[in-house]
Amino acid sequence: MLPSFAAKDKKTRKEPLFGKAQASYQITSDALKGATFYLVSGHGGPDPGCIGKYQGKELHEDEYAYDIILRLGRELLKRGAKVHFIIQDAKDGIRNTAILKNSKRETCMGKAIPLGQIERLQQRCDAINKLYRKDKGNYKRAIFIHIDSRSKGKQTDVYFYHAPGSKYGERLAIQLQKTFRAKYKRHQPTRGFRGTVSERNLYVLRNSTPYAVFLELGNIQNARDQQRLVIPDNRQALANWIAEAIVNDYKKK
Repeated sequence: MLPSFAAKDKKTRKEPLFGKAQASYQITSDALKGATFYLVSGHGGPDPGCIGKYQGKELHEDEYAYDIILRLGRELLKRGAKVHFIIQDAKDGIRNTAILKNSKRETCMGKAIPLGQIERLQQRCDAINKLYRKDKGNYKRAIFIHIDSRSKGKQTDVYFYHAPGSKYGERLAIQLQKTFRAKYKRHQPTRGFRGTVSERNLYVLRNSTPYAVFLELGNIQNARDQQRLVIPDNRQALANWIAEAIVNDYKKK
């Protein structure tokens, strides 16, 4: 019989994309064993996405979406899932600062990201679909994370899209909505949660093979929504809630 410390160490893994401080993680459960995820943060490379202003500094959509994707991926891995990070930055791991400096280092799994929108979106769909064909298992989901840009006075909750007619994409989106509503009821009972679920004929939803959900995490121009992004604990909470919803959806498989 192996010593207890060896059994524990066997569950320790490393993911360099998380950065030196958080590269190591423990597999703490098998709640998502057998599940595979394709995680995609919006924009990247030459395209920063939406840009907001906060205390005289710029907030770039791609940086915050990427940080949250990394945090989400870490939570899924800790629960025994297989995770593919479609957009990657070899230097920027999980960051615990309010202002995430912009860079153009992001790649699509090592390949330069094109500036053209259709080429950029097709590149990530191709990467997902290639992996999908090789991966085993019957629970494979793509998660796309973006941040919206509206007028400064427009506060928005997180909202969720699925492809038209996607039964299981819709099911996951509804589970996400239920989880977020429950979290807001617990943590901000007087506020309520108004995030919606809807079909949308987005390019990445239409052209990627796995069942998928597309999340918009807030309005990067709005001061209240910005708190959802600039406070590291809030970014982690978003990742935790998304992971919890995914676990609940996986149980229904």
